[in-house]
Amino acid sequence: MPYKAGKSLPGERASKLGHLEVLDSELINELLDEFNTEIDVTEVDEIDWTEISSEATPLSYIFSVDGSYQEIKLQRYSPEKIITYVKTAILKFDQKAIEKINKKYPHPMELRNVLKGSSSFHATVFPLKNVSKSDQNVYNTNREIIFRSLQDPLLENLPFETFKWLAYEKWSNEQKSLPLFDCPHCREKVATLAYDQNIGQCSGCGNDIYVTDMLGFHLDMNDNWAPTQIASTYMLLHETFLLFSGIKYFWENNKEILTECLFLKDGPLYIRAQYSKLVAPIRRFLAHARNEGYEIHIAGQEKSGRFFDYLEIIAKDLNTPSFFIPDNRYILEDIQHRPITSMPYGKDTNYGAKVFVIVDKNHKFVLTIPTGEFNETPTHTSIIGFDRILATLPKILSYKFEGALLPIELANKIASLSTYPSAQILKLFTESKGL
Repeated sequence: MPYKAGKSLPGERASKLGHLEVLDSELINELLDEFNTEIDVTEVDEIDWTEISSEATPLSYIFSVDGSYQEIKLQRYSPEKIITYVKTAILKFDQKAIEKINKKYPHPMELRNVLKGSSSFHATVFPLKNVSKSDQNVYNTNREIIFRSLQDPLLENLPFETFKWLAYEKWSNEQKSLPLFDCPHCREKVATLAYDQNIGQCSGCGNDIYVTDMLGFHLDMNDNWAPTQIASTYMLLHETFLLFSGIKYFWENNKEILTECLFLKDGPLYIRAQYSKLVAPIRRFLAHARNEGYEIHIAGQEKSGRFFDYLEIIAKDLNTPSFFIPDNRYILEDIQHRPITSMPYGKDTNYGAKVFVIVDKNHKFVLTIPTGEFNETPTHTSIIGFDRILATLPKILSYKFEGALLPIELANKIASLSTYPSAQILKLFTESKGL
């Protein structure tokens, strides 16, 4: 690793001749000659693609969520200060509004009319390094920010109430306490809160705990430092709470309309690590709703990653509207190249099954769609609302980008924080506040 630039001396540069020994290496040349250049993947003909039926009725109302974050380094200080801004957005519109938009050449005025009054957004900021409230360290400042940010008055407290609705499983009408979690003070797994509490005390040390401590952000921080993943995980969770805010509203007020809605998320239906404790109650709710006769239509779209790259290979020359649902064995062996004896894919972290979908030559998708309870061998009949979700996709395509869905594309326009000019403007804004 080279030496970094300091205050008065420049940084060390990599050698411009360091590659010569590599090119002359006898071992490297022998190994490169032995490598197989053919990609070993399942042949397209071996995959059980199923033609998409056109009989299902498209869904009438669309909700989409997206988010972004931007890290700001204030390097005029020594040591440098780091904060991260987070923004999320939710859009809602019906099929009639989408049909008015030219999918290939959307007019700005058409987009303005569709977006007018249909979007809501949320923004917050996290101190990661050498920044905190005057009476707190980074650790406790971020704990408080998470608790306060979910109660953003701009969104009328909805994400916070939705988080509690999921965490306490209020939909079940059973007054459950929170499952035990690690106390942010004594670090023992003895903390919990009684039904519907916002703040309480740890039974082990007696210190105050927030209901949001249940999520486990404090396990990724120390007193004076927090990683960027605090912001990225908050963004992911807030997107989830925004999406389920719509589901919660219709569940409590009009279940019939709920069954006519499609809820789209940018990214997979996935919650990682300690935060995944929300996955089980989400699965139980979706299974409960289905058992009650109300299918809730949710889909997450992956735009990159291992599954996306795999689809690019196996569906390269396919244009017929069709789908393929890989089971756990297929995912482990053919996509992830892991042994079957390992943990089933997504058992603790995913609340949906992977589905490869081809609509046409320009629109091929990796979707995650819920099954309710975890299912190692999902089929189109076990996936909730499968036929109606696939019937809706052709109605909401965008031809501005390959594999684009218009609701997600528009949500990204509202939520995105660009490297330029957003990052530079946010940096100037931050410095204007005296940081």
